[in-house]
Amino acid sequence: MLSFQLQSAIKELDALIALSLEDIENIKEAKHNPQFDRLSIKEEKIKSFEHKKAMIDHEISKLMTQEPVKPLSELLDEEQHQQLETLKLRLNTLRTVNQQYAKMVLSVGAFFNTLLERIMPTQMHGYRSVATRDSAFLEVRA
Repeated sequence: MLSFQLQSAIKELDALIALSLEDIENIKEAKHNPQFDRLSIKEEKIKSFEHKKAMIDHEISKLMTQEPVKPLSELLDEEQHQQLETLKLRLNTLRTVNQQYAKMVLSVGAFFNTLLERIMPTQMHGYRSVATRDSAFLEVRA
């Protein structure tokens, strides 16, 4: 059962990594709609991974309570040790890919905010941002 849960969790992580890499490629090409479309899929994969991780924790806990004197390294077979190592590597890969994606998102967001501020400068009035009349290169005529 533990091996099955580990393998399932690895597959979920692989899917999340692939989706995040697609997001990176789409942001490079300014294709934002596919990213928004994949958001619900990514949320489902994250929930599924969290569930599988909880099941892994439960299975390991069950093994440890059955034989409390043995260390965990003796309770798991070689395949399970390898799967745990693979799980750890995939988690690190996902973290790296998500960091790269986050940097790109922040850069694009800063670019659009700067562009918007140049088109329609704003000033803060209390907690509200209000457009000023001194637009740089935007003129609206009615």
